[in-house]
Amino acid sequence: MCLNSSKTAFLSVLSNTFVVLLKLAIGIVTGSVAVISEAIHSTLDLVGSLIAFFSVRLSSRSADKNHPYGHGKVENISGTIETILIFVAGIWIIYECVHKILNPTTIKLPFLGIIVMLVGAGVNFIVSRKVKKAADEFHSVAMKSNALHLLTDVFTSLGVAVSLLLVTLTGWTILDPIIGIVLALYIMREAYKLMKESFPPLIDARLTEEEESEILRVIELFKERYIEFHDFRTRRSGPEEYVDFHLVTPSTMDVLTAHQLCDEIEQAIKAVFEHSQVLIHVEPDHERLANQPLSS
Repeated sequence: MCLNSSKTAFLSVLSNTFVVLLKLAIGIVTGSVAVISEAIHSTLDLVGSLIAFFSVRLSSRSADKNHPYGHGKVENISGTIETILIFVAGIWIIYECVHKILNPTTIKLPFLGIIVMLVGAGVNFIVSRKVKKAADEFHSVAMKSNALHLLTDVFTSLGVAVSLLLVTLTGWTILDPIIGIVLALYIMREAYKLMKESFPPLIDARLTEEEESEILRVIELFKERYIEFHDFRTRRSGPEEYVDFHLVTPSTMDVLTAHQLCDEIEQAIKAVFEHSQVLIHVEPDHERLANQPLSS
């Protein structure tokens, strides 16, 4: 997992580096605040890609003496940092756009800016698809965040291309910063959605209702072999889902049979959640035990 996911994460680093340099150069040449704002956005995407690259490598390390539960939360930390960077980018873009509205300037060579935006959008669209595929395959929060960054960059680049085209056709230079503000609000909205996914695991929030319902469905497939279960808990750490609960078994069930039942339940859950870590605490039916006569 580490080698393939690291290669994909590094691909996004290369693509973002190329796009940042291209947008920054053309933004300076054309004088378009929307293009420069996109360069700022892509720069933070590059930082995010670097964070994702290193977090994927760290999170894939096996559990050790100091980290008995593994390093999965490194990815959640990475996703949270990337989210903060997107917010910073949005605020920065809005500031630059307001400054451009108050101090309007003429855009030079707008068609050059349009071409660059389309090239950047094309490159990041291809890379975002590859990163998203790897994120789904390895259940990587960091790579999913990175894929969202890249896809967001595609939409904002296309938006800037449209704004430059409208400025060229109408001569209304104010459209450039206005569209820049709209794009900034859009990427901040995406950042908020990403924060809702990356931050909760850091405070051990439960899995989603859909995920828990699926786990409960699997456990209930074995209901004819146990009495009931309780103290059901779930949490996420990077790509792994942690599940634990107490399973009440018939008082006549021996330890070996109970152990085999737990193994079967664990394997059934893992068939649905490949990276899950399941802990089952077995309890005998206390009520029946209490009613059993003491041996003489």
